[in-house]
Amino acid sequence: MTQTIKLSCACGAVEMEADDPPIMSTECLCTSCRTAAGVFEALPGAPRLRETTGGTRTEMYRKDRVRCVKGADHLREHRLTAQTKTRRVVATCCNTPIFLDFTSGHWIDLYGPLWPAGTLPPLQMRTMTGDMDDPSALPDDVPNLKTHSAGFFLRLIMAWAAMGFRRPRADYVKGVLDVPA
Repeated sequence: MTQTIKLSCACGAVEMEADDPPIMSTECLCTSCRTAAGVFEALPGAPRLRETTGGTRTEMYRKDRVRCVKGADHLREHRLTAQTKTRRVVATCCNTPIFLDFTSGHWIDLYGPLWPAGTLPPLQMRTMTGDMDDPSALPDDVPNLKTHSAGFFLRLIMAWAAMGFRRPRADYVKGVLDVPA
C-alpha cells in the first residue's frame, strides 16, 4: 500500500508530497553537492543542509511520485554552471533547500532536512566518497561508495522500468535563484 509523505519548507509556505517508497536513501559527498550546500547554507535564514560528514542527505523518488501541492511560486532553481544537467531547488520564502533534479533523468532527490525529526528513513549508502580529501574519517554504519555502484544504477533502472521508461518533468519550478556572487 502506498503512503503519501507530506513535507514542507521551514516556514510552511511550500508543501511537497511524495508517494512512498523512495528508490533509495543516500548521502552524497560529491564536490557539486557539497559546494551547492555551502551556497544554500549561506542564504539568509537558511537551515543547515550538510550532515556532519559534509554530505547531503536525500531520499530519491521517482518524478511521477513527487508533486508540489502548495507554494510553487516560491520555488527557484540553482545550477552550479550553465551546462550542468542538475538543478537544485530552493524555497525562497525561507531559503529551505527542497530537492535536486537531474533534469534528463526520471528521479528527484528530496533533501533529508525536509523530514520532521525522527521520521527520515534509515540511510542506506553514502556515494561519491572518492571526491573527499579523507574518506577514511567516515563512519562505517553503511556502505561508503567511492562512486556510484552497480546496485545504485540497478535501482534507478528498475524504477525507470516501473515508470514505463518515461521521464516526467518537475515543471512547477519557474524561476532562478538569485545567489550573491
